[in-house]
Amino acid sequence: MHLSVIGCGYVGLVTGACLAEAGHDVMCTDIDSARIAQLKAGQVPIFEQHLDKILDSAAKSGKISYTSDQGEAVRFGEAIFICVGTPPRSDGSADLSAIDHVAQQIAAEARSPKLVVEKSTVPARTGIELQRALSAYSQGNGRFRVASNPEFLREGTAVEDFFHPDRIVVGVEDSAAAEQLREIYRPILEHNFTCPVHNGKCPDTHKAEFLVTTISSAELIKHASNSFLALKISYANTVADLCEKLGANVEEVTHAMGLDRRIGTQFLKAGLGFGGFCFPKDIQAFISLASTVGVDFEILKAAERVNKQRIDRFIEKINKALWVVKGKRIALLGLAFKACTDDIRFAPALDVMKRLLDEGVEVHACDPEALEKAKRQFPHAHYHEDPYKALEGAHAALVCTEWDLYKKIDWERAGKVMARKLVIDGRNLYSPAKMKALGFEYASFGRD
Repeated sequence: MHLSVIGCGYVGLVTGACLAEAGHDVMCTDIDSARIAQLKAGQVPIFEQHLDKILDSAAKSGKISYTSDQGEAVRFGEAIFICVGTPPRSDGSADLSAIDHVAQQIAAEARSPKLVVEKSTVPARTGIELQRALSAYSQGNGRFRVASNPEFLREGTAVEDFFHPDRIVVGVEDSAAAEQLREIYRPILEHNFTCPVHNGKCPDTHKAEFLVTTISSAELIKHASNSFLALKISYANTVADLCEKLGANVEEVTHAMGLDRRIGTQFLKAGLGFGGFCFPKDIQAFISLASTVGVDFEILKAAERVNKQRIDRFIEKINKALWVVKGKRIALLGLAFKACTDDIRFAPALDVMKRLLDEGVEVHACDPEALEKAKRQFPHAHYHEDPYKALEGAHAALVCTEWDLYKKIDWERAGKVMARKLVIDGRNLYSPAKMKALGFEYASFGRD
């Protein structure tokens, strides 16, 4: 099937690449012509595990192409996936201007019937407005069907998530749209592709559910899912604060909680809190959406408040340990909002870095993938690819991202080059007993 993808960010590029690898003919477009030029030259503008491999495979097979001409992309696809940004506005609601712009482009350029698929995360009723906009901009002459197909791709494991989903949700208003989407995803549902993650030898997994809902339900499913996961993180962090006050260990508490299958262990991890472009944006948008229909989503407001307080709690630990931070050299281990990505949007580490720089700290930062992006935002910090270089002469090491590289640091070696053997662990990566046995002052969340 001929498919078009509008928007070549984290969601759009993964979606386009994976659909091409599954056997479809895919054309990708973006308003950023420099990004399109990069892709045409075989360069991958973002870091995502396995993405370079499938982009190369799809390019060699001729299944993927790129254009900066959105009109060409609109005309190419039988189905058009909208993967543009929906950033938060000042009031927390989603900015849907990019969606509206794409609707105008589709209405102006389409020469045949199109299935227009929302892939971007949008508030409920966006699909209804999109259908109305397409009809208005085409003056009733176009034949468009609208569907919602929310993405559940975790940055860092997005390719694996696409090929091995828990569920594929399609929100439609007619059966023909549902069948067209089922056909698009048939290779995934029937596992009829060569998996780039497991080299064709995938572990036995349960079959993905193909769920057909109304458009508004599909839109709500995405926001409800992300907000609930954010809620679990903030709950774990509040329990961690309680553990610190009462002398308990948060990992013992959350591990026992998670053994209850009704609760589960995932996202019950204390630390610096959630970041990235999805959770903070989606929780704000869900609160805003609820407010517009008279529902006070107080529980999500509390989750958001707890998350914002994690940086304050981390800074308190730094100040308590160092007494005076001005003029100190501090190593910052991790800049991306999570491991296995170069995404620094709403990254807790950057909030920590800004606070330290404002206090006159000499920051030496390290990250396997996010250095170049961070340099553009904070040019006055020092950056290192080698964590031991960042730790050299440091009065403290701050762990902000849970990269495997940092889990494997030889702290006996690191302690010999640091000015002070102090580690403040924002991701609870290390054993307090082992760190103290190595002679380190050590602080973490909910285990002190």
